[in-house]
Amino acid sequence: MSYSSFTTASSSSPLTYPRKFSDSISFSNKFVLIRFPKTHILSSTKIQQKPGFGRSKAAHFTTMATTGSNQEVLPPAFTSTSDPPPVFDGNTRLYISYQCPYAQRVWITRNVKGLQEKIQLVPIDLKDRPSWYKEKVYPDNKVPSLEHNNKVIGESLDLIKYIDSQFKGPSLFPDDPARIEFAEELLSQSGSVHKSVTSSFKGEVEESGAAFDYIETALSKFEDGPFFLGQFSLVDIAYAPFIERYQLFLLDVKKYDITEGRPKLKAWIEEINKIEGYRQTRNDPKELVESYKKRFLVQV
Repeated sequence: MSYSSFTTASSSSPLTYPRKFSDSISFSNKFVLIRFPKTHILSSTKIQQKPGFGRSKAAHFTTMATTGSNQEVLPPAFTSTSDPPPVFDGNTRLYISYQCPYAQRVWITRNVKGLQEKIQLVPIDLKDRPSWYKEKVYPDNKVPSLEHNNKVIGESLDLIKYIDSQFKGPSLFPDDPARIEFAEELLSQSGSVHKSVTSSFKGEVEESGAAFDYIETALSKFEDGPFFLGQFSLVDIAYAPFIERYQLFLLDVKKYDITEGRPKLKAWIEEINKIEGYRQTRNDPKELVESYKKRFLVQV
């Protein structure tokens, strides 16, 4: 998924989960293959997962908490009056919006793999985006996109897998079949979870409860860590930007605590907030709440 504006998030994949999350709490044993949409610029490559996901929990958490611990100086956003970077000059660039949760997924992946010096950030002002971005970089005119090896790819779930497989750094995807299967299932449901939660914003907040119960149950599957697959992975990265926003918005507007009665989700939020590569991507909470108020037209 990518972001095309502050008010519209694009999705090219149909919703596949059962309409009631309670119908899908018992996760199937059937393999779920997620089919990521391809951009017309570069076809998705076959992902070759790297070893290292199964290392000791202590070493894994230590790496994730300290990778990229030096605070990065973020460049200002490019606007319609900004000159373009020297595109396709051999450098790798990640085009994002600082406020976009889809771009945040890829930004987090870059950070926790320690790629701040390998992948340059190019922030785009989506309210005043430069024309050269569409004309010279990414004709879809959305973020995120990645310029690598003189080609450009998009779609956030494609990109987090691509960066994990194509660049050095700690592996963020499992190598055992059970966790791979569960990871693919959770990734394939992320858009459906988002739709379920946001559709409740204008109605009764309890309607989103099934989605958070789904997350709570998913977090209970593996007992060797507080994350979706036990250890921190791309699945956590896919969900983190959105859960961050849900928690802030629902507590502020609806006075609804998504962690109440959900100890696994509460522990997950506490642990993910310890990861430096994620913390560096977070926005001001008040700005996130105001953004969601405007986007979903909630009367408060």
